[in-house]
Amino acid sequence: MASTSASAGALLRHVRTGRARSRADLVALTGASRNTVSARVDQLIAASLLEEGGRGGSTGGRPPTLLRFNSRAGCVLAVDLGASSVDVAVTDLSAQILATVGHPIDIAVGPQAVLAEVDRLAQKVLAEAGLTPGDVCAVGVGVPGPVEFSTGRPSYPPIMPGWHDYPIPSAFGRYACPVYVDNDVNVMALGEIGVAGSVQDLLVVKVGTGIGCGVIVDGRVYRGAQGSAGDIGHIYVGRPDGRTVTCRCGQENCLEAIAGGQALLRDARAAGLPVETVRDVVHLATHGDGAALELVRDAGRTIGTVLAALVNFFNPHRIVMTGGVAQAGVPLLAGIREAVYARSMPLAARALEITVSEAPDLSGRIGAARMAIEEFLDEDSVAVLTAER
Repeated sequence: MASTSASAGALLRHVRTGRARSRADLVALTGASRNTVSARVDQLIAASLLEEGGRGGSTGGRPPTLLRFNSRAGCVLAVDLGASSVDVAVTDLSAQILATVGHPIDIAVGPQAVLAEVDRLAQKVLAEAGLTPGDVCAVGVGVPGPVEFSTGRPSYPPIMPGWHDYPIPSAFGRYACPVYVDNDVNVMALGEIGVAGSVQDLLVVKVGTGIGCGVIVDGRVYRGAQGSAGDIGHIYVGRPDGRTVTCRCGQENCLEAIAGGQALLRDARAAGLPVETVRDVVHLATHGDGAALELVRDAGRTIGTVLAALVNFFNPHRIVMTGGVAQAGVPLLAGIREAVYARSMPLAARALEITVSEAPDLSGRIGAARMAIEEFLDEDSVAVLTAER
């Protein structure tokens, strides 16, 4: 069925995602006239966003000239800020990493100090890739807290003292380009779905210090009215023993307070395990320690009860687990699957996949890059880019 849009941005997306490889393909996809398509393609070529090269297979007439997306028309900066780490990458416009650097950092030292370090690392990766600030088309930033996407400002982030309402985009003034900021789990979700136009519905669940969920609808992040969709860490859950646990948000028995990383560490210490960090608990579990295994599996069951409700409500194709606790792998998945499949409606769970991320260390940076690229190359932005030529 033909698309109703033959804008320059729509044509570019068809080529970027592999749905079209020639002008003839674009005519067939959009139903627009050859003259209209050729004029738009010429604009995209003039803006260096498309390139011509090679000949396609002939169907009886003259072989078509092939079109391809010029991913080197510019670059984007991708920033993955965590509670205890910062990673910065520069990528081309297909989200291929050209250079990257990162190290531990404490997000609680505040926005000025952290963003000054981000700026230093950004200049470092650009120099390593042989690029300049003028080559940067867009910046994507993921942060470990709620964000008002329209302004790029964090909103009362529990583990980011001093960051509330801070104008993060203002820290990137030297680049004179758009800056997009989102919750780290939404960014990771974009990193999981790929750049080739996935149309799947999925949930990406990060289990680390806290618990969050990125919601992908038809291949795009669903952020909700104010940008807080997916904050499952503060859904109420009951405990079989009837005890209450106070969450850092001030409420009782939030999912995060029962099954998040800090809860796992608290319960492991209470059980007498020799652990100092959540990573220690995960290490014991992956090496067969019985008590650690049971703690991780129980956390999985608790998380699974919440995910089962989401499966019934949202009916996703996949659930992808990521974050530090997710590195425990099989025991966490076993607990999650047990609860999800027991509590979900058969139709909703029939073809559901529940897996651990294959690239948890990279998904934040790749997702931040993809967020910046998708916003930079949306239809309105491409209309401006092509009109400037």
